[in-house]
Amino acid sequence: MKYVDLALECGAAKAEAISREQIITSAFFREICEGNGCGFYNRCYMCPPDVGDIHVLMAKLQEYPRGILYQTIHELEDSYDYDGMLAGKDVHAECAHRFNMALKPEWEGRMLHLSIGGCKFCKTCAKVENEPCRFPDNALPSLESYGIDVYKTTASTQLKYMNGADTVTYFGLVMFEEETDA
Repeated sequence: MKYVDLALECGAAKAEAISREQIITSAFFREICEGNGCGFYNRCYMCPPDVGDIHVLMAKLQEYPRGILYQTIHELEDSYDYDGMLAGKDVHAECAHRFNMALKPEWEGRMLHLSIGGCKFCKTCAKVENEPCRFPDNALPSLESYGIDVYKTTASTQLKYMNGADTVTYFGLVMFEEETDA
């Protein structure tokens, strides 16, 4: 449970070891991304279309046998608290980047770390400025860009997709290239 504990130390509210068999994917998520509801489609290197072909990315997930699914949970003033949702997204991004940096010494090049849409490592993605990614070794693609159905994936875990009224929950996933006692 070493990496579960590490996720918690980095700011996750909950974390759980997960196997690749528990991850539910669907190419339909690329169509959702193309709808651009989040505003990052074609505006962030870690989001579609730049992140890559959905079928290639879903196949890549299968190369990793185990991982850690983690979440952050954020209180909102009410269900319309958009500013609170954005603030929660920033807190989650910080957690994801702390977790990423903590894992790198042991796992760099042998893990796949996915987080929230829009990467959030930079305040504004370099793509918007027509420049190359400033931090390609730290940028994190989104779970949905890899076709992960987070709702269905959480069903086989103890992590809840919804954590009560007036909350927002964000997820991250780190998959490891080899078996590990997560």
